[in-house]
Amino acid sequence: MKIDTELVYELDANGRQLRVVKLADYTAENVRVLCASPDDLRARWSDALQRAEIIRQLDARGIGFMSLAEQAGRPDADPFDLLCHLAYNAPILTRRQRADRVKRKEAAFFSGLAPEAREILGEVLEKYAMDGELQFTLPDMLKIAPINRHGNVTEIAGKFGGAERLRAAVNQLQTLLYAA
Repeated sequence: MKIDTELVYELDANGRQLRVVKLADYTAENVRVLCASPDDLRARWSDALQRAEIIRQLDARGIGFMSLAEQAGRPDADPFDLLCHLAYNAPILTRRQRADRVKRKEAAFFSGLAPEAREILGEVLEKYAMDGELQFTLPDMLKIAPINRHGNVTEIAGKFGGAERLRAAVNQLQTLLYAA
């Protein structure tokens, strides 16, 4: 990994002294402050609102996933895996590996959906594997190709039995994606 090449300059708590740390170490410290363990991070990351809060807090500290992935030489890595690797020395999975694992191990989840709903979530999973987790933002994800070919937001929600069932299905997919 080449993530250790970027340095972060940080004022200490008293604001009197400049501290120079590697981006990897800086990120690891901040993640461990926010989440006490990998299980804590996983539980919070699986929830869209809590994940957004973690991202916001890291962003406020100057930690962005694009630059982090670039420095790590892992543009295909899931941000969760990068954080777990840096903070807790966990292996890094690619988005593709996570998506394929869900498809392979969670057939019961998909089989419980109507055929077109199953197809839509399959496309959401594929967009995640290609472009990243930001594709899980409702209703925005329903407006991008190829998902938008299934209709407008209301029509797509109808294929799931309504907006609440669509939201529940997407939330469940995210939970399964980040399961241990």
